[in-house]
Amino acid sequence: MTPSLIVSYVGRRAIPFIQLYALYVLGHGEDGPGGGFQGGVIFASSFVLLVLIAGWARARKDAPESIVDPLTATGCLLYAGIGFICILLGGAYLEYEAFAGANATAAAKQHAHHFALIGIELGVMITVTASMVTLYFEMSRPPEERNAPEDGSGDSDGEGADA
Repeated sequence: MTPSLIVSYVGRRAIPFIQLYALYVLGHGEDGPGGGFQGGVIFASSFVLLVLIAGWARARKDAPESIVDPLTATGCLLYAGIGFICILLGGAYLEYEAFAGANATAAAKQHAHHFALIGIELGVMITVTASMVTLYFEMSRPPEERNAPEDGSGDSDGEGADA
């Protein structure tokens, strides 16, 4: 079933605004409601809308498994990396003020805290977006795609070249 022309037209134009709103939620997460998790779920919802508009196969080409899967680990590594850098700089794990240095002013420590927190929230957003996109694609996979490899390698009937 293909969506109507109006749904397709409006949906395709809404996707960039949904993604922009997700970045807004990410950016304002430390001062108010929102943050990496909420922004990540909103960003992932734009891919769900793309599936509803273009179909599973076309949307999977726009968000291939070879890109989405490494992003899950990248977000986790960004989060953990910031924590370990804090330790290397002499602070505790995720003690963001360590980025400013031991003799820094209160204002410098506040800026360091602010920017490190943005990095943490970005890592959370990347991981949540990639995880939600992966979950949606795996749960909504059409029956004809369930046994076929996504990367196009191999035969979909299970017989190899040397069989």
